[in-house]
Amino acid sequence: SQKVTARHIVNGYTEEELRRIISEYGEEKWAARIAKFIVEERNTCFIETTGQLVEIIKKAIPKAARRDGPHPAKRTFQAIRIEVNKELEIIEQTIEDLVSKMNTNGRLCIITFHSLEDRIVKNKFKELERSCICPPEQPICNCDKKKEINIITRKPIIPSLNEIEENPRSRSAKLRIIEKI
Repeated sequence: SQKVTARHIVNGYTEEELRRIISEYGEEKWAARIAKFIVEERNTCFIETTGQLVEIIKKAIPKAARRDGPHPAKRTFQAIRIEVNKELEIIEQTIEDLVSKMNTNGRLCIITFHSLEDRIVKNKFKELERSCICPPEQPICNCDKKKEINIITRKPIIPSLNEIEENPRSRSAKLRIIEKI
């Protein structure tokens, strides 16, 4: 299969496809407007640079909404990166592969920087911790699934205010830890 590039996404995806990835992967409130502005702009000229894309995004997000918080293009660029790298698709498989190769009592620590990633990691850990996957209405378990791990961190470990002050990029970090049994 051919690798999707950021250039292809920005210049080739439909307005609806752009809206979907910017909304889902970037969790961007202004996804529909940004997608519309990108499509309108590329109808006049090919979008070649990240600088061009930043300017389009700035125009799409109303000034009042841009006053505080992170850079206005951050969420859109994140969405494009996730789409290009298929990041969310490989997380679950990677966790399964790692757990299958771990020794008993081995620990796996995963740091996520995005709520979508964190949700996937949390749900995968819960799935691996369960000992039965039979439907609830089935009175007797016959799935033979064994509990594979213990979750060490029920709630994720997040950076302290001091850590965030020293390292602002740690602000969105969440650490989750499991132990193989």
